[in-house]
Amino acid sequence: MNRLEHETSPYLRQHADNPVDWYPWGEEAFARARAEGKPILLSVGYSSCHWCHVMAHESFENPDVAAVMNEKFVNVKVDREDRPDVDAIYMQAVQAMTGSGGWPMTVFLDPDGRPFFGGTYFPPDDRQGMPGFVRILDAVDDAWSTRRDELGQQADQLHQAIVEGTSFGAAPHESSRGALTPAILEQAVGNLHQQYDARFGGFGRAPKFPQAMAITLLLDLATADPRPEVLEMATGSLDAMAAGGIYDQVGGGFHRYSVDAHWLVPHFEKMLYDQALLVRAYLHGWMVTGAERYRRVVEETITYVLRDLRHAAGGFFSAEDADSDGVEGKFYVWSLEELETLCGDALPDVVRHFGVTARGNFEDPHTGFRGNILHAVGPPEDRPESIAAVLPALFAAREQRVRPGLDDKVLLGWNALFLRSLVEAAHALRRDDWMDAARVNVRFLLRELRRDDGRLLRSWQDGRANLLAYAEDYAALLEALLTLAELDDVQWLAEARTVADGLVTLFADDERGGFFTTGADAEALIVRPKDFQDNATPSENSLAADGLLRLSALTGDADGAARAEHWLATLAPVLGEHPTAFAFLLEALQRAVRAPLEVAIVGDDGPARDALVDVLRARVLPASVRVTAFPGVGVDLTPLLADRAPVDGRPAAYVCERFACRLPVTTPDALVAELDARRSPR
Repeated sequence: MNRLEHETSPYLRQHADNPVDWYPWGEEAFARARAEGKPILLSVGYSSCHWCHVMAHESFENPDVAAVMNEKFVNVKVDREDRPDVDAIYMQAVQAMTGSGGWPMTVFLDPDGRPFFGGTYFPPDDRQGMPGFVRILDAVDDAWSTRRDELGQQADQLHQAIVEGTSFGAAPHESSRGALTPAILEQAVGNLHQQYDARFGGFGRAPKFPQAMAITLLLDLATADPRPEVLEMATGSLDAMAAGGIYDQVGGGFHRYSVDAHWLVPHFEKMLYDQALLVRAYLHGWMVTGAERYRRVVEETITYVLRDLRHAAGGFFSAEDADSDGVEGKFYVWSLEELETLCGDALPDVVRHFGVTARGNFEDPHTGFRGNILHAVGPPEDRPESIAAVLPALFAAREQRVRPGLDDKVLLGWNALFLRSLVEAAHALRRDDWMDAARVNVRFLLRELRRDDGRLLRSWQDGRANLLAYAEDYAALLEALLTLAELDDVQWLAEARTVADGLVTLFADDERGGFFTTGADAEALIVRPKDFQDNATPSENSLAADGLLRLSALTGDADGAARAEHWLATLAPVLGEHPTAFAFLLEALQRAVRAPLEVAIVGDDGPARDALVDVLRARVLPASVRVTAFPGVGVDLTPLLADRAPVDGRPAAYVCERFACRLPVTTPDALVAELDARRSPR
């Protein structure tokens, strides 16, 4: 076993018995590199990454390849999910060198940590125009030995490119900041329309990613301005994904992305963050349209996470692998013969509904394994009763198979993303069991991923948490706590304010705005990264902007709102041009360009208060905040509850703007009228 045996990351421990003399990221590896005059070979991946496994099997488990690595390099393994800061820095270098990026990522560094060469997956031997990994190792070693000055110049250039890429922002006095207007949202809609695939749903071409944040944005915009073309982009995408192989038709939950344009063949890994973002998109789809098929996807996806990705103590695991029994997708695909055995009289309906054939629609390129990825054929509709009746038998049979590998680390930021969606869904769909699961989760996070001094931690596994949390973790937890304060108990607002204070103290860039990835107390890297684009997850700066604007609307925190609006203004010139890169930040922009809507419901628990809450329960109100409280409760936490009382002993709803409220109403019809009258752009 090498040095990875006792790491908390399951991904690192997967490599503990490699013949490669791996180090985890840290000073020990760099000290050895300096002492021996060797370059660092940095390998970055994650546990559910299919091609990471392929490269591991082909190269890192090969004693001959490992011997070359051990002789010529100091080898460092990094889990990108534990160390997004390290991943982001060296991914910029690889993209600068090659024009693209991905995982596994292989980067060669000098002993000071500066990159000078890199790429992604390398096959063991020359193949299809790609150089073999051993040939790469020999070439880098030769260059290090004979042309080190040249490599030093390359490292200087790459380092400068990384510095420029991570110093984004604008000082408050700079004139390049743009005006925050609804026109930016209109421009974003127009550009999304150009990217929209009207035939197959989604945005762009294959490979296709879900773009859940863009869909949620469109649903928000369709609520405020119900234009059919805006709603169609959202519902067309939701329908196509829910029907496709990217959605697990038997067990619920979404795979990472589709390799084709029509959502049929996915890469089969399942990530917690995708479930979080897509639950929210489908929930809003149901709230806007009332379509039961969207509600079913929400219920099945949450059921999947609570069943398969939940630790007994309440945390949510990170991911499930694409492979099982050494074959990609084997857990999920079906032969016609299997279905004939399991489906009985329902077989014709199953074959027709899920597009099953004797040949199948999927083949693993490495093993030749074939089968059918179940996908709903035909127009969007609620699932037929005959299909719903046979699914439990398919699920029970599938449970007897070898399961995909589980990455059982608990990441604070990803948990917080799912927690927010879980709370929203529990409230909208009246699922007390889900709200209970949400409360257990947030208490787990605040207990297990927070030190005694209040410093949050990134990752927990098997009782151990030892990595400092990033701005992403703080900002995502802020969003989740604000959602709990709005929809569960206003007392959660105290925790939200504490987390917001930590976010600003540890991560704020007071010179150029926004927030750095790493805290002021974190390990110094070759640069201090700053993430500003929304990718698979919202960026730390998008989460922070939205969270601070929400917090300001609830508490009157002017400093937080100013920070958020400064960041929005800095990016204003590009937000509408690149909507998929800033979809979550555009959601925050709505809070800056719409008339703020604040709703406070005050009264004792009971049918009368519930009737007022029900007006809000299944209604999308973009750029709004809300609180519900007993009389006199929470007045120390939010001005929205100050001097708010029941009316003639009846629960009352106050509709406000910047804490100035109209006359309270006590009936659902009157509250609906108030809300409808206030939903207009600024």
